[in-house]
Amino acid sequence: MHIAHHQLSNNLILAPMAGITDAPFREICTQFGAGLAVSEMVASNPILRHHPRTLLRAEHSANSGLRSVQILGTNPHDLAEAARFNVENGAQIIDINMGCPAKKVCSVAAGSALLRDETLVKKILEAVVNAVNVPVTLKIRTGWDSETRNALTIAKIAEDAGVAALTIHGRTRACKFEGFAEYETIKQVKHAVNIPIIANGDIDSPEKARFVLNETGADAIMIGRAAQGNPWLFQHISHFLTHGILLESPTVNEIYRVMTLHLENLYSFYGAGLGVRLARKHAGWYFRHVDGVDLQLKKQINETLEPAKQLEFVRLALHL
Repeated sequence: MHIAHHQLSNNLILAPMAGITDAPFREICTQFGAGLAVSEMVASNPILRHHPRTLLRAEHSANSGLRSVQILGTNPHDLAEAARFNVENGAQIIDINMGCPAKKVCSVAAGSALLRDETLVKKILEAVVNAVNVPVTLKIRTGWDSETRNALTIAKIAEDAGVAALTIHGRTRACKFEGFAEYETIKQVKHAVNIPIIANGDIDSPEKARFVLNETGADAIMIGRAAQGNPWLFQHISHFLTHGILLESPTVNEIYRVMTLHLENLYSFYGAGLGVRLARKHAGWYFRHVDGVDLQLKKQINETLEPAKQLEFVRLALHL
């Protein structure tokens, strides 16, 4: 899998997810086999560009692998400047968000709301591609709603603008994350353009990964929610695609080892106070893959403000 001159180690990509795909999570997923891990979206608004939270979202100095930063906005000039800023700070790929269905994003006509304005899409893509000397990728949905699936039109606009790769989530904005992703639109786009196509949506197992690749003909797949608390998924998919054999699920001891590493990295990256608070949701996601977790200890994990106590409660909750 290539994105312009960059060769990925495989065709498995971690999706950008707001509040989730920070530097610690991206590194965990990379270590378990993600060929590319995209940052959570960062605002292109120049007022927010130097805000500490914005800078943390795009922080990748300690990450291995290619550095891809996703930017969000509606103004072509601001997006172009945001792309330049992030490239100057080490981004090797710039990804543009036209896929987020969140109400607070779409209410300002950003994210997947942009799909309603094909003229503006063209202006944004041309502005960003011309602003930087690194590959620009784009993430979209199949359209705004079931009556206006225009992914094929957007894909051709993207290809003409010089976009290096296109990710398509198999839902419209109106679908949000409900129902089931459809892959026929992705297949149609793959047959219509010559740039790499990345399929996204409901890929939660090695078998589903193989199905989606075969069904769509996509060059790669992007995995989002299914990787939460389950970075092993990339390793398991890679092994299955290569050898046709399913790996065993991780043991409780392995889950504890990786949880501890992940939580310690959160404490280090954000500081103890914020790190402990952010660790709560990640711990909950890891626990979904373990039977018999002590519910009372889960409550203590979510209430403590001390890293050492949180780690101890995690150990006890796993009966270790």
